[in-house]
Amino acid sequence: MTTSIIERRREFTAHLYRLNSALSSPVSHRVSEARQVLARLRRSFAGARQQAEAYDFVFAHNPPESEQEIWLLVAGLFALHPQPRRNARSLGASMGKLASTRGESVTRRFTQLIARDRAALAHQLRQVIRLLDTEKVPVDYDQLLADLIVLLGDDYRGDEAQRIRLRWAREFHYRPGVRESTKDSSTPTDTN
Repeated sequence: MTTSIIERRREFTAHLYRLNSALSSPVSHRVSEARQVLARLRRSFAGARQQAEAYDFVFAHNPPESEQEIWLLVAGLFALHPQPRRNARSLGASMGKLASTRGESVTRRFTQLIARDRAALAHQLRQVIRLLDTEKVPVDYDQLLADLIVLLGDDYRGDEAQRIRLRWAREFHYRPGVRESTKDSSTPTDTN
């Protein structure tokens, strides 16, 4: 029985989240192993030799050839900001949450992120994930993997990629309660 690519992606990100769970394991060797794997994944950004050290983790999940580099990137990003799956939100919503506390500098960083071309996106993502880690704002790595497969794939200039950027922007700018309070304050009241 073969698994679909969607199932393989989900199993891959589930394995990433299990690494985070292992960090708080009562079994010391599980903690040690998880730390070692996360360190190897973080170092994968340093160069080709270090990236090769992450291959065993990523290729154990059988990524499609066209997605291998993206899976390596997501594994490295997760290692920069390991977290549990709960409360995870899209990259746009996560940056929006951070902007609500950190202000204009995060807004500028987000604008730079969605304006990046394919070649510079990976570098910008590393910076954004590090920034989110400083405030422990969670990211949905399942969704991030799916989004990056489009944004870094062959159709990176297509309609689907544009829809992802627009979704990130919409989620970044969405503030719960703002629409309702704006609507209420702009509606004339009947004083008769």
